[in-house]
Amino acid sequence: MIVTGGGTGGHTYPALTAVRTLQGRLAEHGRALDVLWVGSAGSLEARVAAGEGIAFAEVATGKVRRSRNPLGMLSLANLKDMARVPLGVAQARSIVSRFRPDVVLATGGYVAVPVGLGAWMCRRPLVVHEQTVRLGLANRLLARAARRVAVSSESSLTLLPESVRRTAVVTGNPVRPEVLTGRPDKAIGALGLHGFDSALPTVYVTGGAQGSQQINGLVGEILPWLLSQANVVHQCGPNNVDELRRRAAQVPAASAARYHLTGYLGAELPDVLALADVVISRSGAGTLAELTSLGKAAVLIPLASSAGGEQAHNARHLAEAGAAVALLGEASAHNLGEALAPLLADPARRAAMAARARTHGRPDAAGHLTDLVLSAAANRRS
Repeated sequence: MIVTGGGTGGHTYPALTAVRTLQGRLAEHGRALDVLWVGSAGSLEARVAAGEGIAFAEVATGKVRRSRNPLGMLSLANLKDMARVPLGVAQARSIVSRFRPDVVLATGGYVAVPVGLGAWMCRRPLVVHEQTVRLGLANRLLARAARRVAVSSESSLTLLPESVRRTAVVTGNPVRPEVLTGRPDKAIGALGLHGFDSALPTVYVTGGAQGSQQINGLVGEILPWLLSQANVVHQCGPNNVDELRRRAAQVPAASAARYHLTGYLGAELPDVLALADVVISRSGAGTLAELTSLGKAAVLIPLASSAGGEQAHNARHLAEAGAAVALLGEASAHNLGEALAPLLADPARRAAMAARARTHGRPDAAGHLTDLVLSAAANRRS
């Protein structure tokens, strides 16, 4: 198999989870997976592949910098990058021709375009996986050339062109298996959360691995009130710890004992998620796949600059179903407090939202995507 997709964790980690799941499936039958990851030089996917011992090949890529004004897209940077696309397609076609995969899996991002086109030109089955409700630009370009299009939500089907809808399958967005196995008691022990009050709900705050200045600022503004209502685990990003520590120093000691601040969470993350009653986070596709698979009440603060407004669309989709609260537009500390207050005060309300979130979760997504990939490979061989 050739796998491609990357640029961000939202494209890279579903691809990695699919590879791991496929490796495990084949190992059960005494078989092995010969996999090649094709991506951009110096990228996240290159680092992930190296860490997993997966062979990696590089292709040139071009990025489209979007603008609401169509003329704004005719920038020098866009024109330079677009000139790289034909080179990337030629490189990808050569790689596919030499490797001769049974199937190619593309999970989006600009690097997926030349590789997907290379698969189509070499007549190799292409499976495209989309993580968000709406197809991203790269996957929209590839969908018509794909043998199958895997989407993460039933809502995506009506947004697809009729010709693509016939090849579409709802698999869900693959979630790392370890995320689903957390234990609250392990979080308390590993992080030393012995000052937490078991009678209060626990809020987990995250803005991703690097943190979010916006989320950190909003939480910092309401921190004294929040700690009077809840225990808080705040993953703020390595560069933001000192500022939030200064804010926390102004909180009464009894409340401060209920606040755990950390720049980064590693192996403890599944246990923290298991402990959390409410999550404050961005609304990237990977994050929402995890929160819905676990069934977590959440207050979502979309990243305004996400490509095509995808995070706002994701958040709105869950909010309209009562599966989360979404702070759309200009979020404020006041709005965040208003969103949190009823959830923290009413366990039944939290439980109802968590149950609705769980109906949108697909913890078995990696298995379904693996089935689709194997089916595409088998059909080629037959």
